Amino acid sequence: MRIFGRTIFRRSGPKKRMSPFKAGVIGAVVLAVFLYLGFTKFANPFSSPYEIHAIVPNAGGLRPDSAVRIAGVDVGTVTSISSVAGKQAANVTMQIDSNGLPIHRDATFWIRPRIFLEGNFFVDLYPGSPSAPDVSSGHTFPIQQTREPVQLDQLFGSLQANTRRNLQTLLTQYGSAVKKAGPSFNRSIQYWLPAYEYTSVVTHDALGLQPNDLANWIAAQATVSGAFDAHPQNLKSLITNFDTTAYAFARENVALQHTVAQLPKTLNAAMPAFRALNAAFPPLRQLARALLPGVQSTGPMITASLPFIHQLRLLVQPAELQGLALALQKTMPSLARLTHATIPLMKNEVRPASSCVANVIIPWSKLQIHDSHFNSKNGYPPHPTYLEVVQLLPGIAGESRTFDANGPYIRLLGNGGTFTYSLGGKLFGNLVNQLKGVDPTPPKGDKRPPLREHVPCETQQAIKTLNDDNNSGAPNPMSTSASPASSALASSVNKVFDAELAKVLQSQHSGLHIAGTPTSTPTSQRSSKP
Repeated sequence: MRIFGRTIFRRSGPKKRMSPFKAGVIGAVVLAVFLYLGFTKFANPFSSPYEIHAIVPNAGGLRPDSAVRIAGVDVGTVTSISSVAGKQAANVTMQIDSNGLPIHRDATFWIRPRIFLEGNFFVDLYPGSPSAPDVSSGHTFPIQQTREPVQLDQLFGSLQANTRRNLQTLLTQYGSAVKKAGPSFNRSIQYWLPAYEYTSVVTHDALGLQPNDLANWIAAQATVSGAFDAHPQNLKSLITNFDTTAYAFARENVALQHTVAQLPKTLNAAMPAFRALNAAFPPLRQLARALLPGVQSTGPMITASLPFIHQLRLLVQPAELQGLALALQKTMPSLARLTHATIPLMKNEVRPASSCVANVIIPWSKLQIHDSHFNSKNGYPPHPTYLEVVQLLPGIAGESRTFDANGPYIRLLGNGGTFTYSLGGKLFGNLVNQLKGVDPTPPKGDKRPPLREHVPCETQQAIKTLNDDNNSGAPNPMSTSASPASSALASSVNKVFDAELAKVLQSQHSGLHIAGTPTSTPTSQRSSKP
């Protein structure tokens, strides 16, 4: 209907309400969700938790739901505690929240007691160094990285009657030592300054050369300490043996007193040595730094040499060199006898010959003849003897048979001269030009140096020079001019020589013929060519 221009609708019937049962179920679900979120601190129920295990010597008063803390902040809880089969240890399973991650491989666990109002124990977790690798869920930490709680009864049990007596003895003796050695201790204070100075240098060097050297050393010490902790019986034996050693010193207290009395003199004598040793440290440090590259390359070098060593091991197997050595076993005695037999040859023949070559012949072969008539100005530079000796080879090759495109031929050279010189005995020679001099000067009477056949070459005096400062004049020629009779004789000889040579060529049916006309001088040249 319409009232004052407005349309008013009337409800068709009463509104339907929710049933009490449905409202109760919804309220229970909402309450359960809030309770879960309140107790679990809004943890995701569908996520897989991060769990780790730690092996402890004694779980003590630790129980499930005990807290796991990092620096006093709760980061997880203990979920279960179980025994380790075959060992006197317990396996503590812990669930770590996201605010306690990451956990590194060198993490440590210490079971500590809570305060009096909290009661029970908790796990004090040190997550490890950032440089160590992270561990995944389910990782188990060994017993060396855990510590058990110290109980009050253990504290009281460590102070037994004998321990208390030993502690009293220690305090009594310490008081006596302080009372008697107090003045000496006061006098030693003046030496503390250099001691602390050198200690500071040593402490500074303990930092290392590379980053993290000190941290690595501390980590290594942790490994050593963990090994000591893993074998407590050995540590107890070490302390017991030290007690035995201290007792032996106590028995020899008089001798020890005399030794300590001599210690100042020893230190005074050792101070120069210590100063020299201190001065040697800088070069030693430089040497160590210089050796670092070599030491660093030693590992790759060893790695690279392993294949060679493997092949060398294969080479010395019985099928290789051992078999060869076995086959040569019969040959070795003969080789030994041969070596022994060659000793006289090497000693009496080869060694003197080598010494003669090295000390006499080679120095002689390097000598040079310096002649004022034959030098670099006229095309005859001085040469060593070993070059002068082989200069005769071209002449020998020139007199041998040769050939050209027309066939083989022989070139003969007949010469004569105006001046005739005696060559000794029945030999003589002709020259066109007269000799100007002889260098080096022949021995007196044309006698050669004596040949000492029974004197070793290596002990004979070596030739040091081939020059002669006193150049002798030229020998007198046997004839100094060409007479008409000698010229006619030479011409006749040439004609007879040509005729005889032509007959030989004709008898051999050779196509060669004699060319050229004899000259009027004693020197003439014959050549045969096709």
